[in-house]
Amino acid sequence: MDPQQWSAHGNPPMATLGPTAPPASMLDTVAGYESIPMGGEERYLPPPVYPGPNAMGGQSQPVQQWSIPSINEDTARQALIKYASDHVTYSSRPAEEMVLKEFKPYSMYRYCLESFTESRSPEWKSEPYQNQIIDNYGYPPPPPWEVAVDVPKMFEKNKKKVKVPHTASVKGCHRCMAMGKVPCNKCLQTGRMKCWICSGKGFRLGDERCNHCMGSGIQSCKNCSGLGCQKCNECQGRGQLFFYIQLTVKWENNKFEHIVEQQCGFPTERFSKVTGLKLFHDQQIQVYPIMDFPDSRIQQVSKQGIQEHWTQFGKTSRIIQQRHTIELIPVTEVHFQWKRKDYSYFVYGTENKVHAPEYPGKNCTIM
Repeated sequence: MDPQQWSAHGNPPMATLGPTAPPASMLDTVAGYESIPMGGEERYLPPPVYPGPNAMGGQSQPVQQWSIPSINEDTARQALIKYASDHVTYSSRPAEEMVLKEFKPYSMYRYCLESFTESRSPEWKSEPYQNQIIDNYGYPPPPPWEVAVDVPKMFEKNKKKVKVPHTASVKGCHRCMAMGKVPCNKCLQTGRMKCWICSGKGFRLGDERCNHCMGSGIQSCKNCSGLGCQKCNECQGRGQLFFYIQLTVKWENNKFEHIVEQQCGFPTERFSKVTGLKLFHDQQIQVYPIMDFPDSRIQQVSKQGIQEHWTQFGKTSRIIQQRHTIELIPVTEVHFQWKRKDYSYFVYGTENKVHAPEYPGKNCTIM
């Protein structure tokens, strides 16, 4: 008889494998944690109700006084010379020989709102029982948003997993029916396998007896050491599982950014690589729309960003801290003449980067 078929001929399994996941009936009903999943699924809970952006009085910090910075001729020339030297095929002659004609400074502002949020997701977890402390005797567990968790550094992404107090319990393993062992899936719990040398025939090369199985055609199953069963991986052979509710706490830094510009033909996507002059900074548990900025567009953008963040995150997260800033990004349009032709370029950011799509020295053949 083929050893691989023995379990179907008078050798029934010693135990039927249970479900891979604990059935819902095994999980305790815990007040405040009803209908939570058993691992693998994050379901973030709504935070406690607290005032929104329009429900509390308050005002932002005052905006400092400033003036639009200007650049001089030497700065404008050196910026363009560096721009040319950064491009292998560009000639620096136009930048060195050009006649500067006019400087046009523009007011460009970058408004940025950051909301540091916390989200909480509970789930049932299980692990082999190894005499862990069971702390649920007569004590109700704290609600999800009252579990004490230390907040990490503000405005940096982070994640922690904590056990919810007073939710622990011990139950028989559902996988092995609390036996600590499961049928071997290699030999179908017979403890024997076909000899891999002779393929179960008992002999090799004609009538030569197989020395590996001594002519029997079978050998002991290496997977279970011939026992027909093996240790249950779910409970690590202990037959019991330790159940508890785990809280996954995530912190995210969410940004709202908007460029308020003057129409001058400058591509605003380039602002992402430069810094500006910080005109305003305010950080609080809750910031308020900016009301006293000279450019009314900033006031509208500030109000829009704060409202968006409360709408987007207020239902699934708790906003722990907010901050918003205004940067003045210097942009100067420089007009010059070279070889009796007129050209222009932009110098922008505190780094004095250059945007010069019509630079006349774009190849090294210029004489």
